[in-house]
Amino acid sequence: MNAIKLPSRSVVYVMDAYCGWCWGFAERMGEFEAANRHRVAFTAISGGLFTGARARPIAAYAHIAEANARIARLTGADFGPAYQRLLAEGTMVMDSSDAAAALAALRELDPRRAIHWAHRLQEAFYAQGRSLSEPAHVAEIATANGLDAGEVLRRLRDGSARAQAEADFALARRLGVSTYPTLLFVDGPRVHALPATGTPLDVLNGQLDTLLA
Repeated sequence: MNAIKLPSRSVVYVMDAYCGWCWGFAERMGEFEAANRHRVAFTAISGGLFTGARARPIAAYAHIAEANARIARLTGADFGPAYQRLLAEGTMVMDSSDAAAALAALRELDPRRAIHWAHRLQEAFYAQGRSLSEPAHVAEIATANGLDAGEVLRRLRDGSARAQAEADFALARRLGVSTYPTLLFVDGPRVHALPATGTPLDVLNGQLDTLLA
C-alpha cells in the first residue's frame, strides 16, 4: 500500500490512538483544525506506539496511571470511568497496528475528516473503555458518523487497512517522528515542526500564519 498522499502544503498530525498525551492534545488539535481548515489541508497519520513486542496488555505498562494523572492535570483531559475500569482490569492488549488500521479505514472513506476520526477512536478508548482491536467498535464509529460501516469492515478484514497502517508508520519515520503527538507543517520537501501539547491556540495560529505567509 502506498503512503497517504499529502497535499503540497498540509498540517500533518502524527498520533497514536493509545497515546495519553495525544488524548490530552485532542481538544486543542480540534480547535486548531477548526480555525484553519479553510486555508490549509489537515490530515492525521498513526505513528505506531505499541506495535510488535510492545503490543502488550495494558497492565504491562505500570507508568500509565501516573502519566494519565499528569496529563489530566496539565490539559484537563478526562479519562472516563469505563477506561479506568479497563485500566484496573489490565488484560486488554494495546495494539497500535489495529488502532492504526481503524484510522486508515475511516480516513479512506472520508479523508477530509482525518482529525475527527483520530479523535473518535481515542474517545472510544479513553471515554468509553473500548478496545480498538474490535472491528465492531470501529463499525459503530463509522455508523454514528455517517459512513458505510460495511465498507469500513471490508477494509479491516481484507488487509488493506492494515497495509495502510504500515504505510503510515513508514511515513512517520520518514518525517523524522518518534514521539507523539507531533504536529508538522509539510511544505513540499520542507517539514516544519509545530508545538503540540500545552500550546495555546493563538500561538499555534500565529506559527501557521508565519509558515503560510
